[in-house]
Amino acid sequence: MSIGTSQAEQDILARLASDDPDEARGAAFEAGDMELASAVDLLVRHIQSENLGVQEAAENALRRIRGAAAVAAVAPLLRSEDAPVRNSAMDILREIGSDDIKILAALLHDDDPDIRIFAADILGTSNSPVAVSILCEALEHDPEVNVRYQVCISLGSLGSADAAPALSGALRDEEWVQFAAVEALAKIRAESCVDILISALQDCSELVASTIINALGEMGNVRAVPILLQRLDTSSGPLRNTIVKAIVQILGAPSLGLFAPKELATFRSYLLVALTDEDEEIVQAALTGLSGLGDVEATRAVLRLAGRLDPMREHDLLLSALHCLTAIGYNEGLREGLASGDEQIVRAAVEVCGNVGCRRCAGLLVEAFDTLDRDMRRAAAHHLSRIGDKSDVSFFMELLENADDPHIIKEALHFLGVQTSCVNSSPLLLRCIEHPYDDVKEAALEACLALHDDEVNARLTGMAHDADPVRRMMAVYSMGRINAGDYLSSLEEALEDPVPDIRKVALEAIGGLCGEDPKRFELLAPRLSDESREVRLGLVELAGEVVTPESTDLLAKALDDSDDWVRIRAVESLGRRRVAKVLPELVHMLEDGELLVTLKIIEALGAIGGKTAFRALLSLTGHEDPDVQRAVAEAIAHIREEQGEDF
Repeated sequence: MSIGTSQAEQDILARLASDDPDEARGAAFEAGDMELASAVDLLVRHIQSENLGVQEAAENALRRIRGAAAVAAVAPLLRSEDAPVRNSAMDILREIGSDDIKILAALLHDDDPDIRIFAADILGTSNSPVAVSILCEALEHDPEVNVRYQVCISLGSLGSADAAPALSGALRDEEWVQFAAVEALAKIRAESCVDILISALQDCSELVASTIINALGEMGNVRAVPILLQRLDTSSGPLRNTIVKAIVQILGAPSLGLFAPKELATFRSYLLVALTDEDEEIVQAALTGLSGLGDVEATRAVLRLAGRLDPMREHDLLLSALHCLTAIGYNEGLREGLASGDEQIVRAAVEVCGNVGCRRCAGLLVEAFDTLDRDMRRAAAHHLSRIGDKSDVSFFMELLENADDPHIIKEALHFLGVQTSCVNSSPLLLRCIEHPYDDVKEAALEACLALHDDEVNARLTGMAHDADPVRRMMAVYSMGRINAGDYLSSLEEALEDPVPDIRKVALEAIGGLCGEDPKRFELLAPRLSDESREVRLGLVELAGEVVTPESTDLLAKALDDSDDWVRIRAVESLGRRRVAKVLPELVHMLEDGELLVTLKIIEALGAIGGKTAFRALLSLTGHEDPDVQRAVAEAIAHIREEQGEDF
């Protein structure tokens, strides 16, 4: 060691010995950085400091220094009467104890059982093969049950199959130890552990058997299944449900169908019983099993379960029940559920019919429709509008003729127009254009357009000169949807409509043509002076989507708009396109003073880059607003990354 280093050590040790907390804390950090073994004793003293900062620094330093000396120095603190000191020592030794296993092994023979428990706990985190044999010996010979319990836990943490024989012996110990041994064997997961657990099932208490069965289920080894099946008929109800859960965990729903017919019927009956268990995990497993083995009886049982679940408190279990019923599919149980009169069962049956989506389920919903309450009719109509087919056209036409519920009317419109394009329903669809509710009108318009019928299209576009502005707007929207190019003159006329919303719809319709013919922007340019901010904003957003010289020119002009958001959208688009010619205007706009506009301009300057942008950004580095400062720093960093540091 050099003289300089020795002097540094002496300085650190001197400051560690100081009563000044700041001095001691700083020295502890330095001792850790240098991994200074000579500081161990002083650091151990500071673990017992009343100053939390000093204590924390000392703990961190010892973790970095490590070594046998550190283990030996910290170990005595396990005897401290001060619980926080004892806990700190435990935490440190869990991390560094492997540096001297012999010290920990010696503690396993201490007269104080608490010390032996601490030592067993620490050895469980050592990740050392040597620790396994030491702990196994303690498991066989320690007289204290709590020590043996902790040894089992630690052997499970180490996860070595070498511990299996000792853990096997522990399965003949007191129940408290048996539980820990089962948990440890489950964590190790070796084949030998499976054999040990299966063998232990023969002569253990029912409580321990339940723990073993749960462990076998978690381990997922198929070799346990035959033994578990054999125990089904001879086990009590609660234990049998635990076995059912384990078998489902091991095999999964698809493989359950491989049972022999007699086993299949028996297991299905046990699954149905397990649905009534108080343990939610068992019920979940039963639902999983029935999703692969379910029949009409299963559908009835799961619907009864769904009927008694609290939708808020037991939401996940209810979802599992619905998934199970969906997997089982159509059967008469669903018909019975729809007719049950129980609100929750009916709701579940309607949902499942929609999820299954087959023709027969659609038929069940049609058949039960008139018996349902308002909410369930809405749900049924929603499902039918998506799973129905042309055989349901008459049903939906009758709904549209007679229903007064806007929700159901919209579902019928969707089915007849979007789903099936039923031209014969056009008179009913057109009639709904006059509905008093705007959302129904919109649904009717979409349905009419989905028919792709010339006569219907003519009716829609023919409203372009109607006195009602809503009808005019629907006509203009229809022109854009059908083929804006065929109605260009009418759309140009609509750009001058007194209603701003109609002008905006016309703008959007013509905008759809600008990608093919950028010259169309000439038709839209006058809207930059439109009195409506929404129209101007719509034009700028449209220009931002279509990258052409014409749209770029339009965006540049929009920088002079009186509305902040119009200017912001123009700035964003020009920045993305890196349009250098607008840099002078952007720099001038920085004098505006509006924070959001300023931030967007800074972002655009960073994207465009160049010396002009760089100089403008430099002038803002001293801005009083921290948000502006951060934005400027990011923009400058981007320019330097893209264009280099020299300009």
